[in-house]
Amino acid sequence: MSSIRKAVVPVAGLGTRLFPASHAVKKELFPVVGPDGIARALLHYHLLDLDAAGFEEVCIIVQPGEEEAIRAYVDGPDDAYLGRLEKNPELHAEALRMREFGKRVRFAVQHEQEGYGHAVHQARDFVDGEPFLLCLGDHLFRGSPVPPAAELARAWSHSAPCSVSAVNRISADQLKGYGTIAGRRLARNPKMIEVSRIIEKPDPETARASLRVDGLGDDEFLGWFGMHLLSPSIFEVLARMIRDDIRDKGEFQLTRAQEIQREQEGYFALEMTAARRFDFGTPIDYLAALADFAMP
Repeated sequence: MSSIRKAVVPVAGLGTRLFPASHAVKKELFPVVGPDGIARALLHYHLLDLDAAGFEEVCIIVQPGEEEAIRAYVDGPDDAYLGRLEKNPELHAEALRMREFGKRVRFAVQHEQEGYGHAVHQARDFVDGEPFLLCLGDHLFRGSPVPPAAELARAWSHSAPCSVSAVNRISADQLKGYGTIAGRRLARNPKMIEVSRIIEKPDPETARASLRVDGLGDDEFLGWFGMHLLSPSIFEVLARMIRDDIRDKGEFQLTRAQEIQREQEGYFALEMTAARRFDFGTPIDYLAALADFAMP
């Protein structure tokens, strides 16, 4: 693992696509059964992966009033409940592990719904000038033999001090859901791409004309995987965007900030070829991801 110590997980979205269940329970606290048969909150798997990858501190970005419920979960059960779990050693061990997670979790609050970039900006004080990992709170990730978070952190040694984002192959009909890149593969490591352009959710015509990467099919593109290792200069870019009210579709978008960062200092991407992403964003996605994620 590299020297990257901090990770940020935004969970400040409203979860409207999973309403009304998300009105009762925060989407990132929905239950997900893992291959080991243990039912954990979706957010719990992020903490497991980040711990396995060697990250020391995690900042969870929340809406006002959400910290208490998430803190109660990550801190684990009280002593009385813990005692009742002793008859099941696996669950007892999991509860003790949760208590350790709780010591390393911090919170930042997004008081207004102003977009993904605005949410990320709330973690500026937590990051405190260090490079950091950012991963979507409503996705889960799996890689073999290396977890995607660890793989991306290792890529930092090739891209530092420039940011590096995980990408994977998407089709033309998926473009509407992802930031998409153009770039050139590095000869020494073809999975690493020196990025020459980033566009948020491009239309197919724009992507075909301007967002090409060698080694892909005619209608294949590289889009965001949901995980970025960002230079701390992203906060300066976001601060200027917020100050100057630079929005896309009414919101402060992270992808716009990443393109500005690329123009200023360069940007890299790492193609994830073995890792998988599980999207829990809609009811249909949630059902499919539940079945998929439970498989070894």
